[in-house]
Amino acid sequence: MIKATASDKRNPKNIALNGDLVVVGGGLAGLCGAITAARAGIKVILITDRPVLGGNSSSEVRLWVLGATSHMGNNNRWAREGGVIDELLVENMYRNPDSNPLIFDTILLEKVVSEPNITLLLNTAVYDLEKSDPDTISKVYAFCSQNSTRYELIAPLFCDASGDGIVGFLAGAAFRMGAEAQEEFGEKFAPSQAYGELLGHSLYFYSKDVGKPISFVAPSFAHDVAQKVPKFRSFNTQEFGCRLWWIEYGGRLDTVHDTETIKWELWKVVYGVWNYIKNSGNFPDAANLTLEWVGHIPGKRESRRFEGDYMLIQQDIVEQRAHYDDVAFGGWSIDLHPADGVFSEKELSSCNQWHSKGIYGIPYRCYYSKNISNLFLAGRIISASHVAFASSRVMATSAHGGQVVGIAAKLCTEFGLLPRDLADPARISSLQQALLKTGQHIPNLSLLDPEDLVQSAHISASSELALVELLPTAEPQAMNFALAQMIPLQFGPGLQPLEVIIHPHAEAATELEVELRVSSKIDNHTPDLILNKQVIALQAGRNCVPLTFPLANHPLSTDNTVQTYAFITVHKNPLVKLPFSDQRITGIVSVFNAINKAVSNYGKQEPLEDIGVETFEFWCPQRRPAGKNLALTFKTPIQTFQAKNIRNGVQRPTNQPNAWVADPQDAKPTLHLEWPEPQNIQHIVLHFDTDFDHPMETVLMAHPENEMPFCIKNLRIWNDRDELVAEIVGNHQSQRNIRFERAMVTKLLRIEVEHPAEAVPAGLLEVRCYG
Repeated sequence: MIKATASDKRNPKNIALNGDLVVVGGGLAGLCGAITAARAGIKVILITDRPVLGGNSSSEVRLWVLGATSHMGNNNRWAREGGVIDELLVENMYRNPDSNPLIFDTILLEKVVSEPNITLLLNTAVYDLEKSDPDTISKVYAFCSQNSTRYELIAPLFCDASGDGIVGFLAGAAFRMGAEAQEEFGEKFAPSQAYGELLGHSLYFYSKDVGKPISFVAPSFAHDVAQKVPKFRSFNTQEFGCRLWWIEYGGRLDTVHDTETIKWELWKVVYGVWNYIKNSGNFPDAANLTLEWVGHIPGKRESRRFEGDYMLIQQDIVEQRAHYDDVAFGGWSIDLHPADGVFSEKELSSCNQWHSKGIYGIPYRCYYSKNISNLFLAGRIISASHVAFASSRVMATSAHGGQVVGIAAKLCTEFGLLPRDLADPARISSLQQALLKTGQHIPNLSLLDPEDLVQSAHISASSELALVELLPTAEPQAMNFALAQMIPLQFGPGLQPLEVIIHPHAEAATELEVELRVSSKIDNHTPDLILNKQVIALQAGRNCVPLTFPLANHPLSTDNTVQTYAFITVHKNPLVKLPFSDQRITGIVSVFNAINKAVSNYGKQEPLEDIGVETFEFWCPQRRPAGKNLALTFKTPIQTFQAKNIRNGVQRPTNQPNAWVADPQDAKPTLHLEWPEPQNIQHIVLHFDTDFDHPMETVLMAHPENEMPFCIKNLRIWNDRDELVAEIVGNHQSQRNIRFERAMVTKLLRIEVEHPAEAVPAGLLEVRCYG
């Protein structure tokens, strides 16, 4: 029994914790940063004021995780973010193809608590801090209401991934809130005051059919949305959750301190929407629907943005500028919303999404405070202008940046550095290379690892795919859109032309327009340059059409050979059907000039005024089971699938497949790594193709598959004594690490893989070995 005597004042229980890095914020940026740092070997304290991890992606808010893939609605091929965020998304697809947000919660929690180097504090809010000098944080104070305990969190390094930047704010870090004027950075898309300077919050709801009539009596505070919401006619019984992202409010308020006011207004809207759906008489199909869930906290888009040594701006995104210290990438559109949100008048009621032609790099200098020496920044608060933030703010991009902080903190801890020290041009490559080893993709960079024993190995394979034909399957399909088959090709002086045969079926005599296109940037996948154009006369019925495209000249090739993707483009003709193939191959994909309204893709991006963005067409894949490759035949085989690709330092297709792909007829595809002298091998890293084109949305999307069709599931490794030393069964992840308790001494590794399916040859992106 506890019997406390009277007291004037009591203090809560106090616990002091020490670590190498304190990460404040349990959203995906903080979570991925904490896991990355912990796996790198440093002690991390991860603290969040919410009962669950994931921030806006959690079951509390239920926003889908997206980044550069943009719902497969832009030209960013193979652009899903790598590293820990990729691991989380792939695992969620495997366990949770129905996109249940509660299951995603468990995956995030499991990944964190599985790391022995992480101390996790849920329901714990930072409220104060101490500094050892004006530029240095020494500790933060936090309080957990669930156990009535105050925490002192002490570390040499801190990361603010809190969304509103509570640590940076309390520490006196320089920040901004609102939109910069056009004149400051020359950003032509900087918004007007009428449009507004902040993005608002959103609150979502879920509905469910219970199989019997359900009535609904609206609470007295619910709005009459037919009177209050200009777009009320857009509400329907089929859309809920974050598909109604435009239930948004607060862009003209203080999105930090007015959050509770904003939440109340959004509740009024949400319950008013449900009252309209249930009781207006316009939706007889709503009779059996009940309101299953309404968010209790809003999903925030924007508040404070903190200043680093570099500020990302619109031109960085549109022009895809390269920086010496690029460490992550973005690719979501520049996506601004009207400040009045759901109450905006018609002409201001939609978001403005403007895409770039490809992904863009984000400099390391955006990820630390310019005036607080030991403070990293992660998530939506990184150093970016309001316009650039409109792209970099999304969760997968934020998580990718959080991973930067994780590795940077490891290097700072190991070498006694502060965050700014790593931005030194003499040091930045150590950060970039360490990130690439984790699976992080950085535009225009490849892994150059002198410790990787595969770099000195002789590499051979039982077979290498020489692509001669994509075999037709089933009946030819109508051309609903113009389409293009993406093929990796070499261009340059003296190269023989590409000769290919297509087999269109025509309902009547007609003409078919065919082009060979490429991108104006080697690593881009926007087919904005037409190299050759042909108009082919077709007869009624099946046609066999040989096409010849010169490869000797390329705008980006002068004296040297250029490796890039070409687009064999077939323009839409309603009289023509085309045969497609069931074969799916790493680095081979078809794209369509279709429409994806969810990301403002209407087939072509055409700004009506000079707002600093480019005009170009969208050519995007279709989701499986659609999106098949065009059936065609090559006179000269496409031979870019060599075994040597597994050590080129790139772990996904870019300007080429970057993979060893076995011949589909090879019954036992095998890769051989041989050294002239015995090697001590204790660690093997393997990278598999989990389809980096797939967005893997975490909510609302019921995905038809839980494993990516390109991914090798089963693999065995033998040494030079023909002993089985490792086996992987049922793999579904992008990266797998095999570690041996004792170093294996061998002159040979034989890696045998299985084809994922009859129509999918085995493809391996990378193998690395370490002593």
